Amino acid sequence: MKAAVIQEFNEPLAITEMPEPTVPSGGVVIEVAACGVCRSDWHGWRGTNPLVNPPHIPGHELAGVVVEVGNDCKRVRIGDRVTAPVIFGCGVCEACRIGESTICDHQYVIGFSGWGAFAERVAVPYADANLVAIPEGMSNEVAAALGCRTTTAFRAIVDRAQLRPGETLAVHGCGGVGLSAVAIGAALGATVIAVDIKDEKLQLAKSIGASHVINAAEVDDVAEAIRGLTSGGAHVALEALGFTETFHNSLRCLRKMGRHVQIGQPLGSHANPEIPLLETIYYRQLTMMGSRGLPSTRFPALFEMINSGRLDIESIITNRIDLETASSVFYKMNDHEDVGISLINKIKS
Repeated sequence: MKAAVIQEFNEPLAITEMPEPTVPSGGVVIEVAACGVCRSDWHGWRGTNPLVNPPHIPGHELAGVVVEVGNDCKRVRIGDRVTAPVIFGCGVCEACRIGESTICDHQYVIGFSGWGAFAERVAVPYADANLVAIPEGMSNEVAAALGCRTTTAFRAIVDRAQLRPGETLAVHGCGGVGLSAVAIGAALGATVIAVDIKDEKLQLAKSIGASHVINAAEVDDVAEAIRGLTSGGAHVALEALGFTETFHNSLRCLRKMGRHVQIGQPLGSHANPEIPLLETIYYRQLTMMGSRGLPSTRFPALFEMINSGRLDIESIITNRIDLETASSVFYKMNDHEDVGISLINKIKS
């Protein structure tokens, strides 16, 4: 099968023939119709994710059709049109039984634990517990664009922070997951403040529901600017980059008893920032929480938000490409020049 392969870190993906995937006993093989190009894939391409060892096929934001089913797979059938959470739970452990598959001790992450969906076909395990049927009328492109970015933003805002209508949400970083958060926050009836250093990203954020935008490169103090707009600070702040500076801006922009959600993946020197525990967390009684992925059981609630017309994912898809062009998106990500969601929708030869 044709695939885009990491042969060397930081080098263009090789478009080459790779072995056909083997169907797991409890899993399936999916013929890929569309796949998002995500910053998590970029981390693997850069060599910062220890699960990725060349040769490796990235890609985890997929939509497609089931073409093979393992002997122990009972619910999913050949011909089903499906998408999937980025984090697969085993389906039987305590975390999975209570609906929290994103913290499963036996989790499988598409495109990292095994080869991913920058290919004509991909094999995945734990199919019965994780695969999600794409609703009739929803395109493969929209289903793939939900990927880990929209689903991660949904869980962070709806399930973790429990953002309410009339509250203020500050989104620090307007990449794919940040823009998804802007759109979801607006759909919930919140006032959304979007922060980035790229005007193109801020313009897109404004067009999908941000009430205010702040170019962090043009203000002296981002947190002060947000507090000035909100008469005391945001109710919820979401850090979507994984950088120490934006992490501190997120904490400092909150009002008393505000909620910070960390969805940007902090790596290297950003992994262990100092936390102003006394002045920020203790005296102001802030809540800090992390969020990663979305369990498959919560996809119907996200689908309802889309099908009702409250959430427009199409407007965030800005770049439709083929496999041969995927490398160019990674190079843009090096300098945060990518805007919106890039989607591979031309895979077959």
